[in-house]
Amino acid sequence: MRMSLAQRVLLTWLFTLLFLIMLVLKLDEKAPWNWFLIFIPIWIFDTILLVMLIVKMAGRCKSGFDPRNGSQNIKKKAWYLIAMLLKLAFCLALCAKLQRFTTMKLAYVFIPLWALLIGGMVELGYNIFYVRRD
Repeated sequence: MRMSLAQRVLLTWLFTLLFLIMLVLKLDEKAPWNWFLIFIPIWIFDTILLVMLIVKMAGRCKSGFDPRNGSQNIKKKAWYLIAMLLKLAFCLALCAKLQRFTTMKLAYVFIPLWALLIGGMVELGYNIFYVRRD
C-alpha cells in the first residue's frame, strides 16, 4: 500500500483538523464528550501509521531478503515504533488524567512525552553529527 505525499499530507491535515475542532468544542463546553472520544482522530491516525510501519517491518521477514542491505533501516523503523508507542502512552495517560480516572501527578503523565522528545533529540543529533567512515 503506497500513498503519495499529497495523500499523506491531506490525511494528516484532515485528522488534525477533526481533532482540533473536537478539542475546541470540548474546551468551550459546547460538547460534554469524554476526553477519550476527543482523541479518537489521533488514535485512528496513529493506528494507520502503526499498521503501515508493522507491514514494512514484516516485509523484511520474507524469504530472499538480504539483511545486509538495510541494517540502519530496521533500526530507524524500530525507533519509529517506539516513538509511536510512547506517544500512545502519553495520550492515554493524559486522557485518564483529564477524565479523572486516575489521581496520577501531572509530572508522571508527561514522562512518555519527555522520553519521546529526548529520543527525538538524540536521533536528530545522531543524524546531524554522525560521520560515516567507509
